[in-house]
Amino acid sequence: MKEKFVGTWRLADYEYRRSDGERLWPFGQSPVGVIVYTGEGFMSVQIMDSERPIFVGGNRWSATLAEMAAAFESYLAYFGSYEVNCGEGCVTHHIQGSLFPEYTGTDQIRYFEFEGDRLTLRTPPLPAGDQTITGRLVWERAT
Repeated sequence: MKEKFVGTWRLADYEYRRSDGERLWPFGQSPVGVIVYTGEGFMSVQIMDSERPIFVGGNRWSATLAEMAAAFESYLAYFGSYEVNCGEGCVTHHIQGSLFPEYTGTDQIRYFEFEGDRLTLRTPPLPAGDQTITGRLVWERAT
């Protein structure tokens, strides 16, 4: 099954569902991203809001704290190794480095489903205040 993951995938859709049924789009309704799985067991993912504003000063060295915070909140990136568990229908991302420091050194479980050239990854329910949220990411094979 691992060989089905190998390659480059482009993000087609990304949403969260709250336990009350409300839908949320953490990176806007037109996010862009790529996830790469290698045959050697490494992976990398990057996702961003396609409508991220540029820094007024033209570069990160002159960005305000508010601009830096907005840039941080509109981007997700991490890398590491991965392993596939067919019995449980999940892929585990063993994170070695991440934009979000709390992800580094953790294992992120994603439940998978393949349909043609599409890969859907779902997070387990995650605590969000008095509810839970579940992420659903749909990827289309690029290579």
